[in-house]
Amino acid sequence: MTASHRTYDQSHSGGSRMLVAMVGVGIICALLIALTYEGTLPRVTRLKAEALDRAIFKVLPGTNKSVPFAYVIDQGFVRRGGEETVGPTVYAGYDQKGNITGVAIQGSGQGYADVISILYGYNVQHQTVIGTHVLESKETPGLGDKIEKDQRFLSNFESLDARLNDEGTALLNMIIPVKFGNKENAWEVEGITGATISSRAIGNILGTSMTEWAPRIQEYKEDFYKDRSIEQ
Repeated sequence: MTASHRTYDQSHSGGSRMLVAMVGVGIICALLIALTYEGTLPRVTRLKAEALDRAIFKVLPGTNKSVPFAYVIDQGFVRRGGEETVGPTVYAGYDQKGNITGVAIQGSGQGYADVISILYGYNVQHQTVIGTHVLESKETPGLGDKIEKDQRFLSNFESLDARLNDEGTALLNMIIPVKFGNKENAWEVEGITGATISSRAIGNILGTSMTEWAPRIQEYKEDFYKDRSIEQ
């Protein structure tokens, strides 16, 4: 064997060992990531559930108990009893006497930086939005995050008009965002100066979501009272 052949074999052997080592490290890293994910998943799930529960009580003032309901097409709302109940979920709130305080609904839409996810409260009797809470947002600190802190903006949702037309098939007036200082009607969401895109996103999310959910809830509102075990 010539010197050049020996050099080639040594180089090839060294490269093979390096490849094996890299593959081994990759497998170990992947295993550690998987184990970490599996180990933290229950805690992450629990924390998200706790955050959602707190948000429900925030957007539905006077609530003492919340109950999840799944919407089933052509059937209405069914109290969730496990994974066997399939369908998008809303959360009905009840006071100490078992009277309904409203329905909490999740919605999402594109903001300035990323998708904004919110939870909002809907008063079934008065057909109004009565509170909002940002569940997830990556908006710019000090600007976009004003949608969570600006009290004038949040006052939009103390009694935002979401009435249906006479047929009960659509909103009588579409919920829409307007520029700061231009709000004239109870169904308009006044924006925030310096956070126009983020605040406009909230108005658009509510308009789209209420268009979908308000007719469903009004049509099947008696479903929230069928289960008498809801009463305290």
